[in-house]
Amino acid sequence: MVEVIGEPNRPASIRVSTYQGNSKSSEKAGDVPKDDVQELLDLVSTLRGFPSHPSKDFYGQDTKVDFNTFEIQWSNQEEADSSDVSELADEQKDDFKRIADSIEALARTFAKKDSQV
Repeated sequence: MVEVIGEPNRPASIRVSTYQGNSKSSEKAGDVPKDDVQELLDLVSTLRGFPSHPSKDFYGQDTKVDFNTFEIQWSNQEEADSSDVSELADEQKDDFKRIADSIEALARTFAKKDSQV
């Protein structure tokens, strides 16, 4: 699990938690520079209006993403009326993958310090 917590135009903290079963096995933390935070917020804003479903993996990434910002509250696993979504455009799948990959890259780059579990 990767958590990025902060505010626009400011550095943010990032925490990566690894789980084995139901218990947390390790945690790393760090700081994300404000430019990278802004870039992530810009990417997240592209998700506005994307479909979501609590049990269908529309994006084929086996990844749960939740965003809670001042401008957007979105999750790919929230209850939403997506019954009319039969297939997503490849562009939407690519956008979702790019955002999920960006979050993982932030975690690899900035979450380096061991944290107490």
